Amino acid sequence: MADSTKLSVEKALEKIRQRDEPKSENSRLDEKTDALNEEIKRMRAQRLRLERGQGKRG
Repeated sequence: MADSTKLSVEKALEKIRQRDEPKSENSRLDEKTDALNEEIKRMRAQRLRLERGQGKRG
């Protein structure tokens, strides 16, 4: 009987791990997206600063 309980626990853990894997992949993608969005904001701000600087000189 101990073996049957052990097997069901292992199966339950496997299912939990399988469900967690896509979440962790989604989390990684979300982190990458957030990092890219921050980079876009930074680059837009830099472009605006550069455009303002050129307007004063031209």
